[in-house]
Amino acid sequence: MTRGRPNHLAGLGALLWLGLVALPLYVMLGATVQSRTEYSANGPLAFPRSFSLDNYAQDFSNGFGRYFLNTVVVTGSVVAIVLLLVPPLAFSIVRNRGRGTVRIFRLFLLGLAIPAQAVIVPMFYAISKAGLYDNLIGVILPTAAFCLPVCALILTGTMRDITNELFEAMAIDGATTRRVFFQLVVPLSRGGLATIVVFSALQAWNGFLFPLVLTQSEETKVLTLGLYNFQTEHGVDIPGLLAAVVLSTLPVLFVYLFARRALVQGLMGVGGK
Repeated sequence: MTRGRPNHLAGLGALLWLGLVALPLYVMLGATVQSRTEYSANGPLAFPRSFSLDNYAQDFSNGFGRYFLNTVVVTGSVVAIVLLLVPPLAFSIVRNRGRGTVRIFRLFLLGLAIPAQAVIVPMFYAISKAGLYDNLIGVILPTAAFCLPVCALILTGTMRDITNELFEAMAIDGATTRRVFFQLVVPLSRGGLATIVVFSALQAWNGFLFPLVLTQSEETKVLTLGLYNFQTEHGVDIPGLLAAVVLSTLPVLFVYLFARRALVQGLMGVGGK
């Protein structure tokens, strides 16, 4: 077996792509270990002359820990609501194919056509009347509501790929609906479940509009709003801001690293079959 001739053009393209990806990471990480004075004097592309973690420590002294905890609470709650409501909803839509179910599902999917910006004013009045303004619950509920249509669509498509023969085999075995759901549908929908977890977590973690409009005090700020603290009347603390960005990106990166296999399998089909 002879080896093919090396594709130098492809190698050059790969190196260029690697440079395009690595340069922003270098600029961001390099700035986080420099002082504000050094960064301003040398510019973003200069190699750091001194390495310090003061920017990260300064972030926590500026309230980053509180913002991080609030974001974790919002994200965890949104994901929990999605996992509690969407799987039974998708299962009922897939197994009950009556006209009423189809119409309800279509009405439910209308949420895909409604942007959050279009309903933010009535949402503000509803949250205020409910006594949830400037409360994390007032951010969690609308965030979860806007995640439900997309997550239901994704998981319904995943469950529809489960063959009827498997359901018939469970029925012959005398399985109840609850047993079919937990022992057949949920295990074969791991990819779809991972997909909706990652999607809803990203939506909640990166949410900006609802926290901006529905919260006010420092105690209820999340990370996306807390980054404003690095902008003052005298300028922007770029090293401190980039350090906060790095810290806020790490949890999302870990979620993706642990869920990437199930996520890819969910895009390929049921359980990667």
